[in-house]
Parts: sequence; C-alpha cells; structure tokens
Amino acid sequence: MLLDIPRSSIYYEIRTNESDALFANLISEIWLEFPMYGYRKITHELQRRNYDINHKRVLRLMRDANIQAMYPRPNTSMRNKQHKIYPYLLYEFVISRPNQVWATDITYIKIPTGWMYLVALIDLYSRKIIAWRLSNTLEVAFCLDMLEEALRHGKPEILNTDQGSQYTCEEWIKMVQDNGIKISMDGKGRWADNIIIERFWRTLKHEHILLYVFDTVQDLKKSIESFIHVYNNKRLHQNLGYKTPAEIYGGIYQAPSLELGKMK
Repeated sequence: MLLDIPRSSIYYEIRTNESDALFANLISEIWLEFPMYGYRKITHELQRRNYDINHKRVLRLMRDANIQAMYPRPNTSMRNKQHKIYPYLLYEFVISRPNQVWATDITYIKIPTGWMYLVALIDLYSRKIIAWRLSNTLEVAFCLDMLEEALRHGKPEILNTDQGSQYTCEEWIKMVQDNGIKISMDGKGRWADNIIIERFWRTLKHEHILLYVFDTVQDLKKSIESFIHVYNNKRLHQNLGYKTPAEIYGGIYQAPSLELGKMK
C-alpha cells in the first residue's frame, strides 16, 4: 500500500479512464459518420463491432463530449403567405463570372445557451462567402446587415433566396430592388434550387461545427470567422480547378461556367 491507497484502486481508475477515452473516440467517429444517431443506435453499432458496452455508458460519454443526434430543428424558412413570391430565374442559366449571381440562406447552430442562426451570402461562380451574420433570433435585421456589407464588395445581377419571410418582407425586397438587383426565389420545397449554399452549410458543419464545442456566442462567432477565412482564402475546391474562392472571385483564375439545372 502506498500513501494508504490500495494499489488495486489505482489500477482500476487507470483502466477505466483508458477505456472511456477509447469509447469516446469510437463514439465520435460513429457520430461524425452518422450524425443523426442517438445514444441507442451508437450503442448498437458498438455492440455490432463486438465491444462490450451498454447504452447508459454511451449516454454518459456522449453527454461528457456534448454530442447529440442531429434531428430537424427550428424551421428557418417560414413563409409569410401575405408576401409576394418571385419566380426562380436560374433554370438553364449559365453563370460565367463573379458577381453575376449571389445566393443567401439561413442555417442553425446549437450552443449550450440555445439556438443561434447563421445567414451567409455566397457568390455562385467563385463559391466565395461575401458576407455573413450571426443572430439569436430570426428577425430580418441581421439579414439586412449582411446584405448591406455584401453590397460594399460588389453587386450581382441576380440574388437567389428561398421563400422564407426574411426574404419576402418589404425591407429586404426594397434593399435588393433599390440596388437594381433581380430577385430569384427557390420553388416551394425545392432546396436543390439553392444547392451551392446548401453544400457550403454541409462543409461548415461537417468540417468544423460538429468537431468543436462552443461555450459562448463569442466563441462561436470567432470560430466561424476563422473557418470562413480559411474557406475563402486557403481551402482548395475541386470544382474550381483546385483554386480557392478568393482567387476565382478576384479574377486571378477563371472557373468553369456553372449551369444550374434544366426546367422539368
């Protein structure tokens, strides 16, 4: 006995900690591949891999790591039926230069204090994120702030959105039209009409958001800012000929023309 602590207790704690670390890593790997899995499905997956573990331990380790299943969250695209809906202008449309077509959308991010909403605006030709804003509400103000910033960098011919109330309200429509920009809106339920920014959300979440824990809004904001800087200026895109969005947007390189779907 050393310092009146039984040797068996020391060995047991070490074995337990090592085992927890092993399972925590395995749980993270499974969850990154299947983010819709909750603790019960992850438990079954581990058992299928011949690991002896029960759902209570999996649940504890998931809570320790702040991991939870991804399931449908608050709807960010609630339509106001009293607002005018504009047609989708991008069927068979060829995008051949920066600042020809922009698109914007809103997604959600969970932090310990609640839901945060992220709006971003992307140049479809270069894939560059022109501007973004973070908010704890879905009021239109943070979308207008983002658009105002984006317009300091350029002005597109067309701006595409979904039919959410933020994009059909009078304030948004006025700012877009006052700048001589044509309004395009996805068809109802047709998320693929805005596929480029949907792909950006997937990249942001799978390559960054799902890998970290954000304790405060400020932590989340700084982290998103860092990711978007890397995404715009350092991350190579296969569809851009392995160039960065900033290189394409700045005219250093030419990207292949983009054709956004054909009319059915």
